[in-house]
Amino acid sequence: MPKYNNPRRTWKYSNEFKVNAVQLSFVVGVTIKSVAETLDIHPFMLSRWRKEYREGIIVADKRKKTPGQSKAKKTLTKELQLERKNKQLKEELYVLKKWQRSPLKSVFVCLSSN
Repeated sequence: MPKYNNPRRTWKYSNEFKVNAVQLSFVVGVTIKSVAETLDIHPFMLSRWRKEYREGIIVADKRKKTPGQSKAKKTLTKELQLERKNKQLKEELYVLKKWQRSPLKSVFVCLSSN
């Protein structure tokens, strides 16, 4: 076995590269092995990056975890806000209709006119 005088070179990958690799591996129908071969990295390294990504150790940008999901998340939260507002308005309408049908309505009208 040959003796190395210099230590082997260790490649350093940026967080952007790691996050892109991890996101590629999360695509349905794509295996970790195929992504690793495409990016010329070892599959174990990609598996480790996936674990670190889940734990929050690897982050593409300090402000957000995944840049592709921020727009989807915004639309989802907007949709939830609209659903909540719709529910609130339906409840208000129900209360108003119930108040219109109640016999106490005439009492409130008489008291307010005096």
